[in-house]
Amino acid sequence: MLKKLSLVALMTVGASVTITATEFMDASWAKSTCDAWNKNATLTNKLGKWSSNDKKRGYKIIQIYRTECGKSSKIQLNISNKNGKAICTYGGKPDGKKVNTDVDYVMHASDKDWTCIGKGSFGCGAMGAMASGKLKFSGPKMEAMSVMGPFEAFLKLTGKVASTKSKNCPK
Repeated sequence: MLKKLSLVALMTVGASVTITATEFMDASWAKSTCDAWNKNATLTNKLGKWSSNDKKRGYKIIQIYRTECGKSSKIQLNISNKNGKAICTYGGKPDGKKVNTDVDYVMHASDKDWTCIGKGSFGCGAMGAMASGKLKFSGPKMEAMSVMGPFEAFLKLTGKVASTKSKNCPK
C-alpha cells in the first residue's frame, strides 16, 4: 500500500512540473552562460591575464544582444580575475555598471549569424565573424585579437547553452 501511495505521489508531482525553455539571450540564458563559462577550462585558464585588464575595477563587462531585438535587450557577463583565472561572477540583464570600451566589450549579431557563430561554422569563427561584419563589436580590438582562440570558445558558448531562438525578444 505504501509503495502505491509513493508512486501516486511521485506521478502527481511529476505531472505538475512545467519545463520552460529559455529564450536566446534572456536573463536566464545569461546566467546559464555565466555558469558554462566557469566550467570551460579554455575560458577560465587562458583568459586570466585578459581579465585583469579591467581599469582596476575588479571586473570586465561583456554585453551581447540580438540585432533584431535592439540594444535594450542586452545581457551582461561580468568577468573577474580570481587567482589568475577568468571567472564569470554575474550573468543577467545589465546591472548598472558603466561600460568602458577601453576594456569592456559590446557585441551583437543577427539571429542567423548568432546561429552560425555558435556552431563555429566556416566563416563564423571569431576572426571570420569579426572580419565579415557578422559580429558587430565595440571594445579593445587589439586585445581581442591577442586572445582570439579563447574568444572563439566564448562565441561558441552562444550555441551550446540551451535556448529557444524564436521571433520573441527577451524581456
